[in-house]
Amino acid sequence: MRIAVDVPFSDTRAADLAWSVTHGPVEPLVSRTVALAGARVRLCVLGASHQVVVDHGPTRFVETVACLPDVGGGLPAEAALRVPGTARYHFTSSVHRLDRAEFTARTTTVRDRLAEHPGALLAVFPGNPLAITALLVAGAGPVLHWYTWHAYPQTGELVTTVSTTHLHPPLSGREDPGHGR
Repeated sequence: MRIAVDVPFSDTRAADLAWSVTHGPVEPLVSRTVALAGARVRLCVLGASHQVVVDHGPTRFVETVACLPDVGGGLPAEAALRVPGTARYHFTSSVHRLDRAEFTARTTTVRDRLAEHPGALLAVFPGNPLAITALLVAGAGPVLHWYTWHAYPQTGELVTTVSTTHLHPPLSGREDPGHGR
């Protein structure tokens, strides 16, 4: 789903982005909810940043990549940890510094590929068709993958992230181990 947002693209850069799995949900500029792997996955654009909110049974998991006032900038190249509601979670990020032609080609490819994809959210900011934030989610069984692209035309930076989470099986149909004794 492609959405033109009314908020002007704010000058920022990849180094200002921070990653968090403890930051609470933020009111997005635009969002899209996709049902996959027994979960509701809300893809959110927060300006030149994103949040992915995964609701699976009674648990909620939130990944944030944004300019966060309470978290220092800089994305980890890789992180693997356990978060509530998941058996495993893995995050990778890359910052690509591209010349104008390569930046235009790669950003245009992302924009065109995701514009009508049923598991995607693509925000295009006014003033520059290459100023985009894009998210794509896919799932199979208990595994979810999401991919994001943050394009900064003023610096020629394209930030990409890939996240994978293995969800715990839902409790429905099983006795809660802490109750009913």
